[in-house]
Amino acid sequence: MSVPGEREAGLARAVETLARGEVVAIPTETVYGLAADATLPLGVARIFEVKGRPRFNPLIVHVPSIEAAEQWAEFDPLARKLTEALWPGPLTLVLPKRVGSGIAELATAGLDTIAIRVPAHPVAQALLEAYGRPLAAPSANRSGKVSPTTAAHVTADLGDAVEVILDGGPASVGLESTIVSTAGGRLTLLRPGGLAAEEIERVAGRALERGEGGPVRAPGMLASHYAPAAALRLGAHDVRPGEVLLAFGSGALRGAEGAVAVRNLSPSGDLREAAANLFGALRELDGKAATIAVMPVPETGLGVAINDRLRRAAAPRND
Repeated sequence: MSVPGEREAGLARAVETLARGEVVAIPTETVYGLAADATLPLGVARIFEVKGRPRFNPLIVHVPSIEAAEQWAEFDPLARKLTEALWPGPLTLVLPKRVGSGIAELATAGLDTIAIRVPAHPVAQALLEAYGRPLAAPSANRSGKVSPTTAAHVTADLGDAVEVILDGGPASVGLESTIVSTAGGRLTLLRPGGLAAEEIERVAGRALERGEGGPVRAPGMLASHYAPAAALRLGAHDVRPGEVLLAFGSGALRGAEGAVAVRNLSPSGDLREAAANLFGALRELDGKAATIAVMPVPETGLGVAINDRLRRAAAPRND
């Protein structure tokens, strides 16, 4: 997508494919998404078919601007304050769905709310502007498996099931968006992600409440998610025979020299670098051993989101 002519041709083909109710893989700054027209029920159904996604799990709707988002969602003052400071970017808001908006019921899992965001990737922005309709776009991988951060990951996971894969290079954030609700004037974190909670709290001027547990109200709330085929052993302080190692920082682990393979999320202990490398590292290590030993990652800043993904990847599988 770096050559202007190729980019225009790719976008034109993507627009035509979306209009037929088919899916297109698109780059965003978080992860690659599997996109369909959010107003076409058959298109949204195609997302679930390709991903094998549980029908009760809602999708994030992507739009090019705050003004476009207002066509589909109702904003309260707190939501507007957040979006004016943090969009485009890795923040998804769960807001009341505008009555008569035309968003497919399957995209919102029959809820009266909509999960919506403005991505900060130039290719995603160009496609949204060219298509002119909202795109429902979960991560472009089989449901519950490791999210893709490159076009090659999408091809490996979904292959011929996707007609068009727009290559925008590696995802710069590498974690899905942070999901927040402002219902009832409360600021509730539904899923940690690529935007640190501290930054949201700074803009909002108040603390985030935690909204995990209970019914699925937003994407990424299933207990088992982002899972490689290998088992994960979290908080590892040693490496056991036959294991591969997912490392963090410069600390040494007992038995690390005997690991089948090693991938360090960030040798310098940088959480932003670790977040960007997480899903690629899991994919790289998967299949090389039955178990991935995972070194502890600090539970601060983006470490909250990294640990959230690791815990879900390690949870009992729901497939």
